[in-house]
Order: sequence, then C-alpha cells, then structure tokens
Amino acid sequence: MLASLLPQLPDGAVLTDPDIMASYRQDWARDPSAGTPIAVVRPTCTDDVVATLRWASAHHVPVVPRGAGSGLSGGATAVDGGIVLSLERMRDVDIDPAMRVAIAQPGALNAEVKAAAAKQGLWYPPDPSSFEMCSIGGNAATNSGGLCCVKYGVTTDYVLGMQVVLADGTAVRLGGPQIKDSAGLSLTKLFVGSEGTLGVITELTLRLLPPQAPMSTMVASFASVEAAAEAVLTIVNRIRPSTLELMDNASINAVEDYVSMGLDRSANAFLLARSDAPGAAAAEELAIMVAACEAAGASELFATDDADEGEAFAVARRAAFPALERKGDLLLEDVGVPLPALPALVAGIEQIADRNRILVAVVAHAGDGNTHPLIVYNAQDLDETARAQRAFGEIMDLAIALGGTITGEHGVGRLKKDWLPDQLGEDVMALSRRIKNALDPEGILNPGAVL
Repeated sequence: MLASLLPQLPDGAVLTDPDIMASYRQDWARDPSAGTPIAVVRPTCTDDVVATLRWASAHHVPVVPRGAGSGLSGGATAVDGGIVLSLERMRDVDIDPAMRVAIAQPGALNAEVKAAAAKQGLWYPPDPSSFEMCSIGGNAATNSGGLCCVKYGVTTDYVLGMQVVLADGTAVRLGGPQIKDSAGLSLTKLFVGSEGTLGVITELTLRLLPPQAPMSTMVASFASVEAAAEAVLTIVNRIRPSTLELMDNASINAVEDYVSMGLDRSANAFLLARSDAPGAAAAEELAIMVAACEAAGASELFATDDADEGEAFAVARRAAFPALERKGDLLLEDVGVPLPALPALVAGIEQIADRNRILVAVVAHAGDGNTHPLIVYNAQDLDETARAQRAFGEIMDLAIALGGTITGEHGVGRLKKDWLPDQLGEDVMALSRRIKNALDPEGILNPGAVL
C-alpha cells in the first residue's frame, strides 16, 4: 500500500525500519498504549503534507502528527497500522521586522524562533520549560504556556495566522500578519490547541514584541506550600510579575541533587518571582513581592537585579522535570484552578499523595494557577503503579471540583481524555465532536486523542 505514496515524496521522507520507527511511537509521556505504525513520514514542505494526507484519506490510514516528541499527555502516540507524520524537518524561520512577526515552519524549535527574533531586536515570549527542545508546531497544537505566561499569555495569544492541511489534503491559509482582523469566523484559534485532531499545521505567523527588559529576581523559602500560595495571591492582587513559580520540598531536593544551586533543602516551598518592569518600576515591583513574602512568613529571602543570578534560579526551576525523572517513573499533571483556589488545590494534592502512599512533587506556574503535580513511582511495581494512577485521577477530579481544568498547557492527549467530559459537560463534548466530524469525517487524524 505504501508503494503508491513513495513516488509523491522526496527520497528519504518515508521510514519503515522497525528500529527507527520505535523511537517515534511515543512522546515524553511514554503512553503504554502506543501502537506500531506502518511508516514514519518526514515531510519537508506543505506539499509533502498535502500528498500524505490525500493518500491517507483515500486509503483510510490513521495519521498521528508529531513535533519534537516533548509532549506530556500522550498526544503524539502512534497507532497500529497508521502513519506518524513527523514535522521535524520543516525548520525554516523568517522574521519580518517591519510587521514584527515570525513566519515559522512547525518543526522549528521554540528556542530557534526566539533566537531568530532576537537577531532582529525582537522577542517571542512563550517559554515552555522545554523551550530548548520543543517545536513551535507542538506548542501551537497544545497551546503551550511557560514561565512568563502569567504576564504575557500563552501560545494562542501570539498566533496571528497559519497554514493548515485538513484531513482530505486541502491546504488553507488562516489569519495573517495583521494584529487586528475580524473577517470571518475565528478559525485560526480553532486549530490552536486542537492537538492534531482537526488538521496539520505547516506554517505559523507569530506575533513578536520589543525585547524584554532586564529582569530583577526574588526567591523566597517557606515552611509550607500553603504559605507560599498565600504570598502568590497577595502578589498578583497588586502587580503582574513576569514570572511567579513555585516548587515544593520534593521538587527543591530533586533539583538540588540535579544542579546543586544551594537551595534550602529544609524548606517546604520555594518561590521564584521576577519583574521586567522598566527603570525604577522594577524595584517597586520587587519591593511589593518581598513584602508579600515577608507577610506570609518567608524564612529566607533573596533579591537581585543581576540578570545572570536571576537566570540561574530560572534554570533551576526548569530543571524540575528532568530532576524528578531521575527519581523514578513519572505521571505528569498540569491541572489549573482559579487563583483563589490555589491553596485548596495544593492542600488537596498533599492529602491525595498521603492517602495513596505515593510521592507527588509539585511545581507550578503559580501566578496563573497552573500546577504541575509530578507523581513519582516505580512502573515495575504493579501495586505502586495502581496507586499512582489512582492519585492521577483524583488530582484531576479535585481540579474540576475547584472549578479548574485538567490541563493548562500540556493538552488532553490520550492520558486525560477520560476526564474531559467531566470538565466540559456533554453539550460541549457533543459540539466538539460535530466540529471534529465536519473537518475529519473519516476520523483519520490522531484517532484516540482528546475526544
């Protein structure tokens, strides 16, 4: 069957070696339900994607789009008899400084977009912790966030336009470089966060900003996560910091083992807060953050306007995932709640961990209520695995009960889809399926994900 696709694609675009394909079966979530594809297709341009999807539609072959494989919800999990459509070779990035936009192919890394923008004196803000390895197409597919989204927003706030190929191979352009555009339905936003279930993004037009001002940084230690969460609430009621991140004791110690930053191992919570306000305003914001932490009972405080010192603490925060991965297997959450419910969420997670006798380390984009409870367990121990999975579901149930979400930035993928109806309700689920069926009537795009 693949014989009819090969002539339509460049040499080397189709991989069928079982050993090579094995590395494309899962993303970083390592979904155990991953199937075996018949091929991995690596297009170099939109025309290659068009040809692949026309062929797949005609032959009713499932297609799972894949970026850099850094996803954390099983959104790029291969299916038996399908194709993994890896966009890794589509890496071009062009900057239009006059319009202040980047035109990027989906395989370009987030870091590459940032670097290209910086060469033109511009800045692309969204900064997932994995920004050095995650692709911009994957960021759009899952509506990724990051450390600075508390002030600057998430990926969808920067996507002005795109080219997307539908399930039948039709390529369409949506939006464009203009900041304001009210013509027609907001279809561009429909595809951001759709996790490859509605179409395959082959080009993105991204809004850029003037360069970020140098940041001042404050770090604080607390005797409890709840106290740190209260400090967070006080801070965001007064200002919009450029970063406001939290780590609990398990995360602090894992990071200290990994990068040796001199973090206080006895602290039960660590808060990283940064300001990029211009001039004297940065000192004013820093003073507000320090006062909030002192009022919440911080045991240690350190503030600096040295950019390198501040960035070192940000690097430590970004190291939390790989640091905890060294401790065991991970089930990764990214539940979010309205900010006033953040202390209740954190306290509830602690109770769930105790009840299930499982280690749950919490790191959080605390300024916007998006937490990352990281469940550490031994996948070879069946009883421990069952307790970890039970805790995983209970944490999502808790977030929903608190009026929150099962995912703030990682996507639903396959690991969280069973909880989506509880959050959205049947009417919204039915509407979502109608849209999916209209754009992908054969159901070939990323089957088993999200809906």
